[in-house]
Amino acid sequence: MAIHFDEKNQILTLHTKRTTYQMKIDAYGMLLHLYYGPRCEGTMDYLLTYYDRSGFSGNIYDAGNNRGYSMDSLPQEFPSCGNGDFRSAAVIIKTLDGFFNCDLRYSEHKIYKGKYGLTGLPAVYADSREADTLEIVLKDEVMKVKAVLYYGVIEEKDIITRSVKLINEGGQKIYVEKLDSACLDFLYGNYDVISFYGRHAMERNFQRMPIGHGSFSIGSRRGTSSHQYNPALILAEHETTEDFGTCYGMVYVYSGGFKAEVSLEQYDQIRMMMGFQEDMFSYPLEPGESLTAPEVVMSYSTAGLAGLSHNFHWCFRNHLCRGKYKNAVRPVLINSWEAFYFDFDGDALYELAKKAAASGIEMLVLDDGWFGQRNDDNCALGDWVVNEKKLGGTLQKLIEKIHGLGLKFGLWIEPEMISEDSELYRAHPDWALRIPGKKPVRGRNQLVLDFSRKEIVDYIYEKICGVLDQGQVEYLKWDMNRSITDVYSHGPKEQGRVLHDYVLGVYDLLERLIGRYPDMLIEGCSGGGGRFDAGMLYYTPQIWCSDNTDAVDRIRIQYGTSFVYPISAVGSHVSIVPNHQTGRSVSLETRAAVAMAGTFGYELDLNKITEDEARKLRNQIRDYHRFAPLIQNGLYYRLTNPYDRAVGAWSFVSEDGSEVMMEAVALETHGNMNVNYIRLKGLDENSVYEDMQSGRRYSGAALMHAGLVLPVKMEEYPSYIYYFRRVGA
Repeated sequence: MAIHFDEKNQILTLHTKRTTYQMKIDAYGMLLHLYYGPRCEGTMDYLLTYYDRSGFSGNIYDAGNNRGYSMDSLPQEFPSCGNGDFRSAAVIIKTLDGFFNCDLRYSEHKIYKGKYGLTGLPAVYADSREADTLEIVLKDEVMKVKAVLYYGVIEEKDIITRSVKLINEGGQKIYVEKLDSACLDFLYGNYDVISFYGRHAMERNFQRMPIGHGSFSIGSRRGTSSHQYNPALILAEHETTEDFGTCYGMVYVYSGGFKAEVSLEQYDQIRMMMGFQEDMFSYPLEPGESLTAPEVVMSYSTAGLAGLSHNFHWCFRNHLCRGKYKNAVRPVLINSWEAFYFDFDGDALYELAKKAAASGIEMLVLDDGWFGQRNDDNCALGDWVVNEKKLGGTLQKLIEKIHGLGLKFGLWIEPEMISEDSELYRAHPDWALRIPGKKPVRGRNQLVLDFSRKEIVDYIYEKICGVLDQGQVEYLKWDMNRSITDVYSHGPKEQGRVLHDYVLGVYDLLERLIGRYPDMLIEGCSGGGGRFDAGMLYYTPQIWCSDNTDAVDRIRIQYGTSFVYPISAVGSHVSIVPNHQTGRSVSLETRAAVAMAGTFGYELDLNKITEDEARKLRNQIRDYHRFAPLIQNGLYYRLTNPYDRAVGAWSFVSEDGSEVMMEAVALETHGNMNVNYIRLKGLDENSVYEDMQSGRRYSGAALMHAGLVLPVKMEEYPSYIYYFRRVGA
């Protein structure tokens, strides 16, 4: 078993294949963190030090005259506010009397086979052969609060998950003001923190900086995980590179507001935390009620950032994504948006579908504009009734015609939103989040439905099902095109719980749709990458990576995304040029090369392409099908950093090292150009690899240590694709 309890020394140890995580129940019932790093045997409580740090680091009353015992300096598993620790707390609870004090002490624990689950929340799953669970119960006997700490261990791939459930066992209501799912305390170390920042249409930019005294934090107050900061942090030693060195990662399995923090404290200790966003969060718990925190997935690597990424990719692909398409190659689709926007009818869609079928495309997706009076983005959200006049008939007939061409059919929805100019809003204005007596803040001329109320989620579920039941819809694109403001529910609940209950409502609707349509592929989207998080992957195994489809920008966007999320989750398409977000023109070959590092599809009007372009499309789709299993399931390597190199390059390597696909795009063009050399990774040094296009053979060692030459091309943003197979030793 991966979890062990040393009863004599009161030490709990979690082992994975290459790592060890250890904690201690001390004489006062405090749960202290001892170690997380390369696998070790034995006990490491000798690392704890105790000495008098003066009255400014106070001592718990139980310690008596022992001034050397202070929670302000001891490393902890679940630090709370009120026991003398003045660092950031993982939990803050306020009583009805208005005081903040929570002193959680060890009560009991249990260890069992299999991975715990979280009711109503997404979580990593694994059976009894793959995972073990540790539950630790902490109690505040005066406040009558119980905290159940959950640890899940997937031994094979060095994954440890964490969550916590708070239970009010007292006789009065309490308020949870802060709740973090995971905390890591480090007694020492010199680390950089890596985060991923951005904005709409330019998400998940890579940022690395050394930790200084004070706190570094990222988060979202937008009600979603956001375009601005992704809910993931990496802590890496200064010398750590892609391939060498140690690093820790935390990823939040949640789609709402969050806060992640790394702080360097007074004694050069480091605390890394992740949990709910504190702003507008004051969650009431009546006697007997509980609150479960979303899960944090943690991993540790001594094989550099690439090793950490491989752990997360494997975990999310195999133990978070679900359903028919979890490990299946996704159909190549064409989306109607950039072809028509709102200006289409059934005949235009059918003509687009015919061209798609002739090109080898496998699915037509009907984007915005098919419902109610939705002819622009100012109206009709919430009116989920098919506009049969616009389509020239029923949705069922359109689907049958598309299927008759051998294509699958997909549909766009934005179920969380409501337009003021809609039949739904005129009937139920109180269903929108808005503060009484105040004009709401609009986003894209729309408001947000109060998904914290079950009756509203039920209504939207029935309306969406009424549409989907009209024909076989194989794909659903779930969009959300604004941040949440005016947080006020007209339902019977306290406002401090609305934002979290809203996310639970979104998850509830998704879970019900998955249950009713198990073979339907759902793609998440929030203005592109505004909700690209591990929580959504539990329901939607792919997410539209960014509304920015410009191939050059996408290289950086997809580079940042790859540190945490698997390539199979990255929605990436070939779009029209000049690009509608940047105005840049890039060759069809380069656009396809970048889109292949994802689920692959098209966003353009096939009626306006040349015959030569149509031929290239057919070849691209053929090539994608050839490489798709390797792209989706292979080990992904970042071969260059596009922020500091003149070329972006990446590769996919089969787990046995027998085949590799390498792609590259030159990002700069100059007179008398330098030659770019790319070193491959993950090959067998002692094997021979053949370039399947040229027939030239190389040793694995040569490709990894000397590199591959990218021929100079006299064009802007040229792309390169190489495919190698191992042919012998």
